[in-house]
Amino acid sequence: MIDLYTAATPNGFKISIALEELGLPYEARVVDLRGGAQFAPDFLRISPNNKIPAIVDHQGPNGRDLPVFESGAILIYLAEKTGRLLPKDGPKRYEALQWLFFQVGGTGPMIGQLHHFANYAPEKIPYAIDRYQKETKRLYGVLDRRLSQSAFLGGDEYSIADIANLPWLLSYERLGIDLATIPHVSRWLGALRARPAVERGLSIPPRNEAPMDDKAREALFGKMQYERR
Repeated sequence: MIDLYTAATPNGFKISIALEELGLPYEARVVDLRGGAQFAPDFLRISPNNKIPAIVDHQGPNGRDLPVFESGAILIYLAEKTGRLLPKDGPKRYEALQWLFFQVGGTGPMIGQLHHFANYAPEKIPYAIDRYQKETKRLYGVLDRRLSQSAFLGGDEYSIADIANLPWLLSYERLGIDLATIPHVSRWLGALRARPAVERGLSIPPRNEAPMDDKAREALFGKMQYERR
């Protein structure tokens, strides 16, 4: 059994999708980010950077409990544990890993910053919004060019590279992206959304649609984020 510590965010959905695809038994443990549960000592022992997702595999190496944090590391761990969703060696492995890290260092941080400055920042800063919107559009263009050459990001086979990027790219409308300008990404999005495991993973946990209050803003964006623990 795997305990998945998660919340309804793109990084959280990456791991629930992977677990659903792999058919591994798991229990989703929702971390109340708005309430500050990510700063609790018990959670910090699993995820020292106070971020979700994190897992504890109770059937880890040698049958021992193994905690893993950082979504990219978790995806690689799950793929290697099962021998699926990532080629074991050779050029195809590195094709997939390149696009996994493209998400970790590119689409995730840049789209995250655009969402913050466009939707959550206490004041609208045109320079910041323009900067991150232009970079987001550029990254969608890079992905569209890649997907004009192959069915999936890692090549001919669906992999953790696709799983990593998908949840971040689904908010294209809020990001000002016109699907007509990225037809290959559009085709790829449709193919992935047609997978039952993807749809199940995107529903775990349910999204919190409640308006964000001052307590939530403090936990997510305030000084609590910067305290040394």
